[in-house]
Amino acid sequence: MDAPFRGSGDDIDPADQWVLNPRTGEYELRQPDPATERPAVPGPRSAPEPGPAPEPAVPGRRRTTGRGQRKAKKKSTGKRILLWTGGTLAFVLVVGAGAAYLYLKHLDDNITTTDTAGATSDSFSKDKAFSILVIGTDKRTGKGDAGYGDANSLGHADTNILLHVSKDRSNATALSIPRDLVTDIPDCPTRQQDGSLKTVPGTRNIRFNESLGQLGRDPGCTVRTVKALGGGLEVDHFMMADFNAVKTLTTAVGGVEVCLDHAVKDTKSHLDLPAGPSKVEGEQALAFVRTRHSWANQSDLDRIKVQQQFLGSLFRKMKSDDTLTSPTRLMGLAETATKALTVDKGIGHITTLKDVALELKKVPPKNITFLTLPVKDNPADGAFHKTVIVDPVPAAQIFTMIKDDASFTEVKKKQKAKEAAKLKGPRSAAADVRVDLYNAGAPGGSAQTTLAWLQTEKGVAKASQLGNAGADQKRTTLQYTPAQAAQARELADLMGLPASALKPGRSETNAQGLPAMVLRLGADFKGAGVPLTGPAKAPAVPKTTADQVKCAS
Repeated sequence: MDAPFRGSGDDIDPADQWVLNPRTGEYELRQPDPATERPAVPGPRSAPEPGPAPEPAVPGRRRTTGRGQRKAKKKSTGKRILLWTGGTLAFVLVVGAGAAYLYLKHLDDNITTTDTAGATSDSFSKDKAFSILVIGTDKRTGKGDAGYGDANSLGHADTNILLHVSKDRSNATALSIPRDLVTDIPDCPTRQQDGSLKTVPGTRNIRFNESLGQLGRDPGCTVRTVKALGGGLEVDHFMMADFNAVKTLTTAVGGVEVCLDHAVKDTKSHLDLPAGPSKVEGEQALAFVRTRHSWANQSDLDRIKVQQQFLGSLFRKMKSDDTLTSPTRLMGLAETATKALTVDKGIGHITTLKDVALELKKVPPKNITFLTLPVKDNPADGAFHKTVIVDPVPAAQIFTMIKDDASFTEVKKKQKAKEAAKLKGPRSAAADVRVDLYNAGAPGGSAQTTLAWLQTEKGVAKASQLGNAGADQKRTTLQYTPAQAAQARELADLMGLPASALKPGRSETNAQGLPAMVLRLGADFKGAGVPLTGPAKAPAVPKTTADQVKCAS
């Protein structure tokens, strides 16, 4: 691994030691030219020199023991994990790794890996969509960081971003999950130091951030929690990064442009910036992503919005010419990225991370969407709004779009196609639609959730929910009489039911003694407001894209 540096003069750029092999498309070490290689010149025997000059240190030199296996870390599992309070930069770190991939073959030993006991995939495929959970913790770590985080914390999932990249690489979604979200944490098998498995029992109605660190939970437990939260959503891999990476990475790229709509001088985070555009790096960059008391509601939700703006700016910086054409900057970026990363074993090698990075780089910034999981205040808090709970309908729509590999930036084009495919004929007003709902194989609670959505969101006040249908069915159906055809078309459009779901037949008498259509939610039902044929449009939630320049407020 240190071959390119041996015998090199100080005036030779390390990047010049790598050349592109046109047959493989990969960068390889430049082979010595026999014509220019200095021949060995025999000479008279003499006393040996005082000693050879020490060989130059080589970044990322692989340490081996036995048959070349990576030397085991001496620290415990918890201490091996590189913890990052901000939690927002890991997914862009991999972009930096991709930009500098010609250097990364030196740096494999920098990466720390964690066995998730089956929570993540064992491999990475360049031919499929993939999702990576980025986890940041609130534990203090690193020189100069005593002013951040909780000194007594074991390290919780303070900031979390689910990054999904579509199969065709046309778009990506970065979904932030609030740390104060109250949810259920499932049972979690964790790998122990001796190789055995220990299952940490699950906990109901607890903050999301306790999915890591609490009771010995590892990153695999956070992954499992996200899967359960998303109703079986696939999460292929995870990444963690030391929050020192915020400082070193922003310095490595020469600073990141940010913008404030008002001057900020925060005594808690030590952020001190004027109104308007500024460039931050090092301590000020870390303060920027940590600040929450200077924004509207002084909450973690406000901080998430600012972090998303920061990520978009950092992503643009990493793809800019002044970053990609600077060998020195690329080298520093690669060193920073690999030293900061802790990943699962499925992507725990430089070559694999290079593949992940290059796939992500294919996505245009205008099609990388940042949004936050829809939540609402937790009623259990009373007047003191400390925690949040999932807002079920828009959250289900978002998770379904991710599962369906749907783009949040190309939905207008798909919406036009949906409009063209609507059922033809007159429609009733939503207030005139009468329908009885039954659960006929959909997930538990679907009928009640759909009833609430129809009544509060769509104005279908004459809907009723009558429990289970008694017999399950694979497909959702809407049964109606000829006189109810206009109502059926309106309800089909509101819910995104295909024409095949409409079944002419008998109606039934509702609680008011009036004829009502019968809607049976089958096993194909995806959630209230989620069309069976795929989302016609993105839910009405705040979002931004990586190409947008905004000022934090």
